[in-house]
Amino acid sequence: MLAAVRAALAGGPAVLPLPAAPEPARTSLLDALRPDLPLEEGAALVVPTSGSTGEPKGVLLTADAVLASADATHVRLGGPGRWLLALPTTHIAGLMVLARSVVAGVDPVVQDLSEGFDPESFAAASVRLLAESKRRYTALVPKQLADIVRDGGCGLEALAAYDAVLLGGSAAAPDLITRARAAGIQLVPTYGTTETCGGCVYDGIALEGVKVEVGPDERIRLAGPMLALGYRLRPELTSDAFAHGWFVTADAGRIDADGRLHVIGRIDDIAITGGVNVPLAAVDAAVTSHPEVENACAVALPDAEWGERIVVAVVAAAGCSPTLESVRAHVMKSLPTAYAPKELIVVATLPMLAGQKVDRHTMTTRLLEGLAG
Repeated sequence: MLAAVRAALAGGPAVLPLPAAPEPARTSLLDALRPDLPLEEGAALVVPTSGSTGEPKGVLLTADAVLASADATHVRLGGPGRWLLALPTTHIAGLMVLARSVVAGVDPVVQDLSEGFDPESFAAASVRLLAESKRRYTALVPKQLADIVRDGGCGLEALAAYDAVLLGGSAAAPDLITRARAAGIQLVPTYGTTETCGGCVYDGIALEGVKVEVGPDERIRLAGPMLALGYRLRPELTSDAFAHGWFVTADAGRIDADGRLHVIGRIDDIAITGGVNVPLAAVDAAVTSHPEVENACAVALPDAEWGERIVVAVVAAAGCSPTLESVRAHVMKSLPTAYAPKELIVVATLPMLAGQKVDRHTMTTRLLEGLAG
């Protein structure tokens, strides 16, 4: 994949990375992206994405956009370095680690993820990289960081030796960020989308050349040299999302007096319960920070009294049995009462989208079907 990305960025054949998926999903993706048809002019990478709806689409990224993003990242972090790849290269975060490595002229160290991610294998992969004098970087999703922090062993020690650790893909619990930084990790929370070559806002501040605005509808809009051309074979979808040099995201946010962006959550992930707007991503983060919870997904279900009630599905931490009462009390320590879930369901696993994002749409469907049954 590194050789293919290097060639694509130098003007060679475009790359379409296909995520590992069951045959029906793979067929659906190929039907949507049609690699047998001519490619849109200028595309170097066609990156599959599905968002929260599950609808497959391909984001068209130019070499110039990818290189601009990689350069801006290195400028912000203090210069090129060597990267450890701990994410799948079939999604934008992993692909950008490869692109940054191409720009830096140094091949990445690769963690073997064939049997999944674990802190010990991360530490083992880090040994080769941490022995070097170059600047050292990696990128993780919140679940990986939580595993390392929870384990507290050699993985945490290794992570603290990196010059910067990008954290993106989904919202991270504030408590997790606090604990990681207290352990000496140079953590850089990022915000962006596949349509912006991944993260383009680092720790709330836009990268060089990037513009951010929040409209009256609270929707985040992004502009800059890292923007995609649009969507493969979807001109109508492209015209809806890209207008006048801006990409209109599906995320709500606000910009504070210091010019720092705060992401509230997806526009379509806002519950209205008792007349209060509640961003479900904030509930996810608060519940996940509960000491007996490993992961959480909040959904809004119809309710005759409240309009919508918040139900949270959780994966319990090993040996734990979180209760609704303890979870509600924990949430209300940092958030308004309306954010506290009214129902808790313990599950073995949560449905996941690409990039280790919780699939809220599928979780909602499952709970609604359970009610109907």
